[in-house]
Amino acid sequence: MSNRLNEVPLLPSERVDDLLTHDLHIIQSDEVFSFSMDAVLLARFASIPPRGRVLDLCTGNGVIPLLLTTRTAAVIEGIEIQPRLADMACRSVAMNALQEKITIHEGDLRTLHLTAGYGGYDAITVNPPYMPLNGSDLKLNTHQAMARHEIGCTLEEVIQACVRLVRTGGKVSMVHRPQRLADIISLMRQNRLEPKSIRFVHPRAHLEANMVLIEAARDGKPEVRIQPPLIVYNEDNQYCPEILDIYYGSKEVKP
Repeated sequence: MSNRLNEVPLLPSERVDDLLTHDLHIIQSDEVFSFSMDAVLLARFASIPPRGRVLDLCTGNGVIPLLLTTRTAAVIEGIEIQPRLADMACRSVAMNALQEKITIHEGDLRTLHLTAGYGGYDAITVNPPYMPLNGSDLKLNTHQAMARHEIGCTLEEVIQACVRLVRTGGKVSMVHRPQRLADIISLMRQNRLEPKSIRFVHPRAHLEANMVLIEAARDGKPEVRIQPPLIVYNEDNQYCPEILDIYYGSKEVKP
């Protein structure tokens, strides 16, 4: 890996971070919105087929496609509307020598179906902007504002893109804020995505959830299962065993 790290060009503000599993590395910068735990949790929560086609919407710097390569032999694509983030994702893919497994598109998820077609993906993951536009928090730079706020796409537009792009019976997995869960379920059902699995993430056992993982099936039958809660920190302020396994787990791709 060290040779590839040296071969991939970095901008002055960029650094290379270790993804802590399978010798994967990623390009990040404090000038743009870096990935956080929610992306890592989604990459492990999502039902991903062993083969086929997988798509990550709002891919940012490509962390979810990179992590998904440890779980599947499927072809993985990511789409990102911000040119700088899409470029960082492409260089991270090259740095990890994963060009044959991952393709990054710079573009708008709302129009991807015009080139990719309808129903071409077996599974979709998405870590969308969490906050509706209200004008109060847009003092951030453009990259951070678009990652956090529904500037480039709304929640409804994300879900509409998912149903256009995933095949019948295919899975759509999302991480979001629990405060938006009612909106997510309502919009999914309006758009032929039936919620199948929900898991709440709590920073500590006695605190309310601050993330929710939800998976839906296109044209599925009504039946949703609430998974056991995922607790991040124990009483000693250390990561709980399951979080350690998610970050450092060594689950290999089956041949």
